[in-house]
Amino acid sequence: MIKNLGQKSSILNQYISEIRDSEIQKDSMRFRRNLERIGEIFGYEISKTFNYDEEEVITPLGAANVPVLKEYPVLIPVLRAGLPMHRGLQNVFDKSESAFISAYRQVEKNEKFVINVEYVSTPNLSGKNIILADPMVATGSSIVAAYKQLINNGKIKHLHIIIAIASGEGIEYLKKHLPSKNITIWVGAIDAELTAQAYIVPGLGDAGDLAFGSKE
Repeated sequence: MIKNLGQKSSILNQYISEIRDSEIQKDSMRFRRNLERIGEIFGYEISKTFNYDEEEVITPLGAANVPVLKEYPVLIPVLRAGLPMHRGLQNVFDKSESAFISAYRQVEKNEKFVINVEYVSTPNLSGKNIILADPMVATGSSIVAAYKQLINNGKIKHLHIIIAIASGEGIEYLKKHLPSKNITIWVGAIDAELTAQAYIVPGLGDAGDLAFGSKE
């Protein structure tokens, strides 16, 4: 299931516009904060799909019955670019466990690239709701590679994938290579063009570099 939150006007679109803006991007702290706020919005929307129990809360003036979250999801950023969105998710789900996964492109001599998953650290994921955060999805290969690693750590109850900006080609790749059940893809914007070098156009550039500085 694909949920494109950017199709409806909301403050999310303001944050998407700012992470795209080449002038605003010069302020790396603001870039990270906007990704964090995008993560918070996705987290809030996903929270509506979870189960709640009614709990009696004692106030200074009496008692109130309030629906409270029955089970917290496991939060997983794709390192390193997913870290700001992960922080936003933590602001929403402050009792959640976290896992971490590193997936990156390795460019070969023929200019093609392969996706390497180099580091995975997770709790047991059996029966858990999972939120996997990656701000940019170009080809979709890194998400599929991450998913294949995660299912080695237990049978996931439901996987929510949150993406700030994706290419249309990447979304189609995810639909083709991920199971059709128990997975929801949440996206802020879908761009039509993907270059031969697998860069999203208009996209925003390299989210990891913009958030944390360039790498060799």
